[in-house]
Amino acid sequence: MERRFYLGEFEETVLLVTASQDGEAYGLSITKVIEEELGRSVNMSSVHTALYRLEEKGYVKSDLGGASGRRGGRRKRFFSVTSLGKSALLEAKQHREYLWSKIPGIAVKGGEL
Repeated sequence: MERRFYLGEFEETVLLVTASQDGEAYGLSITKVIEEELGRSVNMSSVHTALYRLEEKGYVKSDLGGASGRRGGRRKRFFSVTSLGKSALLEAKQHREYLWSKIPGIAVKGGEL
């Protein structure tokens, strides 16, 4: 099985959360989902680092939103998944499904092995 894209586990998580937020993802919103919904402790600087790595790879693109008085005039940077990022996610999903299918004698039911 040829691998064309490389995503680390944390990058994959950040990319999946970004995709789920459909163009409205930014550092804090992604951090909150990872912490609150996935129960994983993470700091926002590691999320930003992952986002910038993903952007360098071409998996996400970013745009600046409008300035906000609540943010002291600073603009939010919104991230969205590119078609290359979608391909990377699809490949990661296929690889995981392939590996799960190779585990002998294990039926996955209700999230348990």
